[in-house]
Amino acid sequence: MYRKRRTIFRKRNQKRSSLKAVDFFCGAGGMSYGLARSGIKVVAGIDCDESCRATYERNNQGARFLHEDVGVLSTKDLERKLRISRHDDRLIFAACSPCQFWSRENTDKKKSRSSAFLLHEFERFVNWYRPGFVVVENVPGLLSKKRLSLLPRFKKFLRKRQYAFAHAIVNSNHYGVPQNRRRYLLIATRLAKAVQLPATTKKRFVVRDFLGTKNGFPAIEAGHEDSTQFLHTAASLSGDNLKRILCTPVDGGTRQSWKDDPQLQIPAYKDKDENFRDVYARMFWDRAAPTITTRFNSISNGRFGHPEENRAISLREGATLQTFPKRYVFIGTNQGAIARQIGNAVPPRLACRIGLHLIKIFDGKI
Repeated sequence: MYRKRRTIFRKRNQKRSSLKAVDFFCGAGGMSYGLARSGIKVVAGIDCDESCRATYERNNQGARFLHEDVGVLSTKDLERKLRISRHDDRLIFAACSPCQFWSRENTDKKKSRSSAFLLHEFERFVNWYRPGFVVVENVPGLLSKKRLSLLPRFKKFLRKRQYAFAHAIVNSNHYGVPQNRRRYLLIATRLAKAVQLPATTKKRFVVRDFLGTKNGFPAIEAGHEDSTQFLHTAASLSGDNLKRILCTPVDGGTRQSWKDDPQLQIPAYKDKDENFRDVYARMFWDRAAPTITTRFNSISNGRFGHPEENRAISLREGATLQTFPKRYVFIGTNQGAIARQIGNAVPPRLACRIGLHLIKIFDGKI
């Protein structure tokens, strides 16, 4: 039913590196999958969310899924479970902790506060094991909210432990991902006196490069349910929301087109047309997608309308814009649960670029 498109990745790195990684806060496995594609052996993914286990294990064979709360897990228990050693130059610790507290999105900060300071718990493991490499990926707010963030303390800790590091806010679109997804990225190593972030790519991918019928996505309607593992499933729309998207111009249209219609205008946005301009908008074919969030399958949560079909993008389209390959199987109890797995993930292409960069550092090539 679905035609194949060119693979999102080049062939798996044919030269298997001796590097190995532990993926803290692994979720559905975006970081793990990307590192594995670069040639790094992923020993395990750790997450307190048991609902991610099935997806992680299905797609990251050879890596263990540890259902553990990093705030409670002891360093010695991790050593016992994974048989990893201290001061191992070949060991990578990657931390992509839940980021809702530091996000600019309108999330419940009280609800997410318990996960806001997991960087401190990650520091505890780095301090004990002293791995050769450390990777931190998170939302830009981790850097910008200096008054609350534990990042200054973490950087001081790295310097004290003789780690060289580079860090910055990066755009995932500069690393082969078809999204304007700004992230905080830190790479540290104790094996070199200086380190840089991975070089950016020349190609800037856009939505057209990944979605549409030519890329194996047949046209569907809102509410379509795909019973196969491909999950080309689109959320249903209410009668009013269907009218709204029908009135929204294709290829980048916004709610400006129906703001003066008393039936369609949303009271919360009346006379506030400049607020949250991307809500109910369509993606552009020839621009990068917006950040794929945990609610990307809803037109009321951002610019997640399909460029020309009258619906939000499907679960598989969101995963593809995150650069998960089409064979990646997502397992969850409902559409919302799967959308959260996809939106919370590190784009595998970004992770693969990071992995290739670490291999070059370890091999002394940069």
